[in-house]
Order: sequence, then C-alpha cells, then structure tokens
Amino acid sequence: MSETARLKSTVYVGGLDQAVTTQTLAEAFVPFGEVVDITLPKPDAPSSTDLHRGFGYVEFDLPQDATEAIDNMDGSELFGRTIKVAAAKPQKDSNEGLGSKTAIWEQEGYLAKHAVSEEDKLATEQAEEESNERPQDPMQGLEQLDVAGPKPE
Repeated sequence: MSETARLKSTVYVGGLDQAVTTQTLAEAFVPFGEVVDITLPKPDAPSSTDLHRGFGYVEFDLPQDATEAIDNMDGSELFGRTIKVAAAKPQKDSNEGLGSKTAIWEQEGYLAKHAVSEEDKLATEQAEEESNERPQDPMQGLEQLDVAGPKPE
C-alpha cells in the first residue's frame, strides 16, 4: 500500500485515558471495518510512568472505513473521556521547520518556497538602473497647486 493511501486509511485518536490499550482501541474501532494496525506512541521521557502519550493512530484496511470511524467516533466517550477522532496528518520531518536544529534559510523547503529566480533579479536590477539614469524632478505633478480656492471654470 502506498504511503498516501495508507495515510488516508489512518485516523488520529486523541484525548485517551492512560487505561486505554491497543486492545481497547481495536474493540472500539472494529465495527467500522478491518483494523490493520494500532499505534500508541510512548512518552519521550523513559522515566515517565505513563503508558502512552494520550493519543494513538488506528489504521484501517479501506479509506472508507476510516471516514466512517471519524464520522461516528469523533466526540464520543471512551473510559470517561471525550475523544477526538480525525484524519491522520503526515509526520513532519524533524529537520524541517521551526523546530529544527538547522537554520531556516539553510533548509531545502525554505529555499524552494522563497527563492528568487535569476530572471526576477535581472528585472529588478534593470528597473533600478533606469530609475537612476533619468533625473527626478521634485516639482513634477505639483502644477496648479499654488492657486488656492475652487478651480475657475
């Protein structure tokens, strides 16, 4: 299965109680279709007593099953807590964006989005040269401003 098709078949489940396990999620989401995989990310700190980070991902066999699960389970209650169920988003690369340890202007995505083409640079230089060649008249456009009052007809 391609990565995009897999992503369309995966739902994010947030607001989970610590008592929720992969078995619990499987039982809660199996009515909507065949569950292929369930992931409950572990906490970053190894000394933490939490079993998971309070959210998880449920992957279905078909994208329609994921849509059905979102429509029916978002806002429902599981272990006394209201859960959020939404379409999963792709994981961000840790080397891209503001959380990266690399300067933003050195990242490939930034350059692709904000780079200026050579053609635009040349056009800007030509426009600056043309404006420097002709003298600017500070009085240009100020004709007839020395007369006060209504315009004579």
